[in-house]
Amino acid sequence: MKLTILGTGNALVTECYNTCYVLTGEEGHLLVDGGGGSEILARLKRAGIDVNEIHHIFVTHKHIDHVMGIIWMMRVICQNMNAGKYQGEAYIYAHQELTEMLLTLAEMLLNKKETKLIGDRVHLVPVADGERKIILGHNYTFFDIGSTKAKQFGYMLDLGDGRKLTCCGDEPYNDREEKYAADSDWLLHEAFCLDGQADIFHPYEKHHSTVKDACELAERLHVKNLLLYHTEDKNIDRRQELYRAEGEQYFTGKLYIPEDMDVIEL
Repeated sequence: MKLTILGTGNALVTECYNTCYVLTGEEGHLLVDGGGGSEILARLKRAGIDVNEIHHIFVTHKHIDHVMGIIWMMRVICQNMNAGKYQGEAYIYAHQELTEMLLTLAEMLLNKKETKLIGDRVHLVPVADGERKIILGHNYTFFDIGSTKAKQFGYMLDLGDGRKLTCCGDEPYNDREEKYAADSDWLLHEAFCLDGQADIFHPYEKHHSTVKDACELAERLHVKNLLLYHTEDKNIDRRQELYRAEGEQYFTGKLYIPEDMDVIEL
């Protein structure tokens, strides 16, 4: 399985795209979040991923930098279905409140030719805390991260051979996630900025973590590979160098600080 990083940035970045990515295995693609707009379509094209080949999407929470790209995906998928270009059905997974919001947004923003397909060939699938689903041949366990802002879900992916990947969303780790995140082969965790620049970016006021925070956490949870995303973009030219220099002081596993459009073999 591989991970294609479409965007690495937080909500207000301009030098990169908002955080979203695609998991690709032998049986197909799963898109996780969509960023803040139609740029999702350009990102998929650059990655060589055909929108018509995406049949599974997971949306973590309702913030604009994650949801609006999903509305564009729904629009294009429905249009392509109507044009005979999209074969089969599409499944969009999210917690109950968010599935209701996506339906409302679609009904407000899309036309009737498109929205008539929702519930017919485009399925909004609510997932509950701790619920397991088989998607593209892999077992996913969805969980509530315990957000203090908007309700948000992460997931744990069974990669096979006893390996697992855990996504903690885009907020700091909550102890309720331990049974999913502990001993992960891959942990996807936000790192809003360097700890050394916390006085500039004020991550805690926004309920986010620093690189140091994420790395100390991963070390404590015995994580093998840590991937940091949802970052600021003021250090974009030297982000990998700076984040690695801080992070490796606290984490002894393998540290990934991807750029937009990087592809990582899991």
